[in-house]
Amino acid sequence: MVIAERAAPPKAALPRSVDRALSIIGTFRQGRARQTLSEISRNAELPLATTYRMVNSLAEWGALERDDRGRYHVGLRLWEVGSLAPRSMAMQRIARPFMHDLYEITHYSIHLAICEGNETVFVERFQSPSQVLTRPRVGGRHDMHTTAVGRVLLAYAPLDERDRMLHEQLPPTVDAHAFKRELAEVRIRGYAISGRDLNTEYMAVAAPVTVPGGQVVAALSLIMRYEDADERNAAHLVRVAAGGISRALSAKR
Repeated sequence: MVIAERAAPPKAALPRSVDRALSIIGTFRQGRARQTLSEISRNAELPLATTYRMVNSLAEWGALERDDRGRYHVGLRLWEVGSLAPRSMAMQRIARPFMHDLYEITHYSIHLAICEGNETVFVERFQSPSQVLTRPRVGGRHDMHTTAVGRVLLAYAPLDERDRMLHEQLPPTVDAHAFKRELAEVRIRGYAISGRDLNTEYMAVAAPVTVPGGQVVAALSLIMRYEDADERNAAHLVRVAAGGISRALSAKR
């Protein structure tokens, strides 16, 4: 007798109020850190009256806060909850001593990032007071190809995943074949650098953070002015620090 396989139950749809609240929260991202009520309504694709009610509820809970110009931004309570994400917490805790040592040696800004979906997410940083950097902030998201850490994560991503992300992200102005050759060079030398096409004042050098088996789970970068840049020395220091984080992560497994 042949027994038919039972179909998997369909995923339960989110309650409408939850779906709308998440849509509103999801409109806040890099470049849209502060929004008016009308902007939130437009970006969430919700009626203004609905947005007004939901935003008020979110603000009352502490997920959103309103500034003196009437614009909304992510509230402290939501930020506190987000900082408890297990992946970023473990990575921050383990990486912080190595990042601190690298900062003490160089006095340059240090950043740690992971890949989430098609984006680079910055999970920790040490900011040099001598460098005026408006980005990246902790929790900030950027397209993978626009940062040195993102290029490291792309270079070591599985081939099919890398091709998909490049197809979805690369603007027409970027030569896809040349960019793929650049990623191949990243794998050969073990680090990526950001050129003046990304920032005309600062250069970043980034190296991969791995776990047993060679999987790249994060990237560490060092930011310096072009006039101070010593690529070879910076790459050595970043790779040593990233290697230390990798060994510490391996010891925790």
